[in-house]
This record gives sequence, structure tokens and C-alpha cells, in this order.
Amino acid sequence: MTDGPRQDPRVDEYIDRLPEWQQAICRRVRAEAHAADPEVHETIKRTVRPYFVLQGNICALLAAKDHVNVFIYDPLAPDPNGIINQGQGNATARSVQIYRGDDVDWAAMQEMFRAVVANNRAGGWRRLKAARGDKGA
Repeated sequence: MTDGPRQDPRVDEYIDRLPEWQQAICRRVRAEAHAADPEVHETIKRTVRPYFVLQGNICALLAAKDHVNVFIYDPLAPDPNGIINQGQGNATARSVQIYRGDDVDWAAMQEMFRAVVANNRAGGWRRLKAARGDKGA
């Protein structure tokens, strides 16, 4: 258990180097990830990419020239609000690409993060998929 969000100063450094509009998006994603579960913590993987984890990956941030990618690391987590706009058929991760000025359904994103956390706590999406008898990853 933690007393609050477990933040990594390297994530602050990553965000602080971005243009202001991308900083705002990344800070909001960060807030939604921590709001999904008080035990979520941050780290840097793949040299510079911020990850939000709890018993497995939940999501990662990657700022591109004209958008921010939010990679969701669970292909089983439901998306009833249709926020996933990239990689729907991907075997391990899908993403939400957020462009400057986009109207983002933040509540839906937090719900997706909660679903990923629940799957992680249940052993991870791979184990859940195998238990259902699904083939593939």
C-alpha cells in the first residue's frame, strides 16, 4: 500500500520538456492513471518513455510531433465509449492518439485504466485470455 500517488521525477522531466499543450495532456493522463487506483506508480522504460504500472503495465506516454500517444497495455479491457483510435487489432497494446484541441473523454480513459488494473490484479490479460481458451498472445 502507498500513501498516495507514487510519482517518478523522471516522468516530470519528460513532461517538462514538451510543448505546453502536450504537457497538459500528459499531466491529465498521469492524473487519470493515478486516480484509477491509489497504488499505481510510475517508471521510465525503454530509455525515456513514462509508464504507469500496477502488477503489470497499465499505459505509457509517447509524445509525437503533432499528438500524444497513450498506449493501453491490455487488449482485453473493454472500450464501450470508443476512445481507442489506433491499434484495435493489436495483440498486446492499443492506443489513444490525442491531438491539440481534442475533446477527450477522460472519464472513459480512467475507466479503461481501472479495467486494466483489475485484469492485472487477476493475473494479467495473457492469463485471463488463456483461461478463456483464446488462442494467440
